[in-house]
Amino acid sequence: MAKNATQVPTADAVDQYGRSGVSFVHSANDGGFLAQVSGNPFFTAGLGLAGFGAALAVGQKGIRHGASFIKRRLLVDLEINVKDESFPWFLHWMTLHQRGQLSRSARHAALDGIYARKFGFSESLMRRFTPRMHHLAIDTEKIELPNGALQTQFYFMPGPGKHLLRYKNAFIMVNRARESKSLDRMTGKPWETVTLTTLYSQRHVFEKLFTEAEQLAHQSTEGKTIVYEARTMSWEQFGEPRRKRPTESVILDKGVKERIVSDVKDFLRSGKWYYDRGIPYRRGYLLHGPPGGGKSSFIQALAGELNYNIATLNLSTRGLTDDRLNHLLTIIPRRTLVLLEDADAAFGNRRIQADAEGYQGANVTFSGLLNALDGVASAEERVLFMTTNHVERLDSALVRPGRVDMIVRIGEITRWQAGQFWDRFYGELDQQGMFRAQFLERLEHLGLIEADDGRQTHPERATNASALQGLFLYNKDDMQGAIAMASSLLPESLIESHTSANDPG
Repeated sequence: MAKNATQVPTADAVDQYGRSGVSFVHSANDGGFLAQVSGNPFFTAGLGLAGFGAALAVGQKGIRHGASFIKRRLLVDLEINVKDESFPWFLHWMTLHQRGQLSRSARHAALDGIYARKFGFSESLMRRFTPRMHHLAIDTEKIELPNGALQTQFYFMPGPGKHLLRYKNAFIMVNRARESKSLDRMTGKPWETVTLTTLYSQRHVFEKLFTEAEQLAHQSTEGKTIVYEARTMSWEQFGEPRRKRPTESVILDKGVKERIVSDVKDFLRSGKWYYDRGIPYRRGYLLHGPPGGGKSSFIQALAGELNYNIATLNLSTRGLTDDRLNHLLTIIPRRTLVLLEDADAAFGNRRIQADAEGYQGANVTFSGLLNALDGVASAEERVLFMTTNHVERLDSALVRPGRVDMIVRIGEITRWQAGQFWDRFYGELDQQGMFRAQFLERLEHLGLIEADDGRQTHPERATNASALQGLFLYNKDDMQGAIAMASSLLPESLIESHTSANDPG
């Protein structure tokens, strides 16, 4: 036998080595490396685990891709952010929708048997499994009763989180997400989004849902005027929408109200005329006169007449700057009249020093106001009213056409106005006009109104519409009381000289 030949142990030798506790290992050349590895139980076990893990990872990835593919093919998402106009519409709609479900849930539970017989088993089953709200927020509403008392009511509305609702037999997943760490730099409020998810085959319900939400939003403000107030860098609704004020309730001097209303309506109809001639489509009005003449009341009534809202900004507001004013006048809500109060504040350039808390007064300058009214970045399709009690402080550059197109003085009560006020408050009681004549004669005697020939004997004694209306409100349904108290309309320095002994009746 050759010396280098490999000797294969016999079975008896292997058995002998085994009994003696000695392990026998095959030579390296015995069956090759793969045979040795495959014969190793530790390696095969590790390889099996690795293969199982890889298969599991591939399976999970396949499931995710499959779920994503199914979602893309079967589901549709719709996202609304807090800046979109439909965002509050949808929240209001969802509040009413879920509120109606809560109010009907008990009744439906009691009538399930009736629904099963009347509408069928499937409809009854759908009503039974209609989802309920689980993430709630509270909505507090105060209602003023006819006697003046306030009644507080609490409603539950959908809060941030995930909701499942049923609308027209379609189930919609609603995810209202609020980013607590991301604030809107304009309003300072948390950034919010609402994502709606439903079956792709049911996507048509989105259009119906938002159409209904828009209708509900308009119904909630129908017959009312929304007042916006400037807050930081945006316009926010101030309080609840107010009932429209009829133009008949505001009594200005003869022909004044009609002239302004006619001019505004003509402007709103003339958009094409302005655009064809390259003229900026905006119009400005200046109402001036002593306080209490009815300037703000008339603007509120005009907004109701036009079905417009009002965005009000006082130029003497603390912290108001030129940049902020210019920005606010470029983001006016649609169909909204702009009211700038205290227009003379910009001419005083009230740059007072900061107080103890670091706040400053209004910093609106004259040039800043002019740029906001008709600068390069000024908004169009705008109707702007300015009011002031000190027209003499205004510069002629402000009141030129293009910035102020109509100037109207709303001043002291005239004889014609006093008669109109009397008819509005006591017309049904004084159908013959006897007490009306006595009242006007009394006002003329006191020097509060002009004589029949238009001569004003005591112009310093003239009163305003607010004071006259207050007199009538105090003497509601009491004509003689109003006549007797007419002297209370005099300036305080003259009231003492007109004692009650000299007053008629």
